[in-house]
Amino acid sequence: IHAEGYPAAEMKHGPIALIDAEMPVVVIATHNGLYEKVISNIQEIKARKGKVIAIVTKGDTIIRQIADCCIELPETLECLDSLLTTIPLQLLAYHIAVCKGMDVDQPRNLAKSVTVE
Repeated sequence: IHAEGYPAAEMKHGPIALIDAEMPVVVIATHNGLYEKVISNIQEIKARKGKVIAIVTKGDTIIRQIADCCIELPETLECLDSLLTTIPLQLLAYHIAVCKGMDVDQPRNLAKSVTVE
């Protein structure tokens, strides 16, 4: 499947053109300094009929009203957000690969190398 990762601020510089009713978008929307901007991005996605899967801070009511699906994470320090949000993203990638029949234990084109000093 097509997948790209972009910071929320970059969405309006290209990836937004890909959004339609068939394009699910995973959004990290935890309570931090960019929360309001991410809400704006979600509204842009919804205006283009995109499906929004949001990773939110537990108890979030604003994004729950506009997203199609929410994955709640416990509240933490902003500097630890990236550690917590990585877990559901990795699980999502894993389960999509399994659903597509991919062998998740044998990724293709993976070169093993050993460096010796």
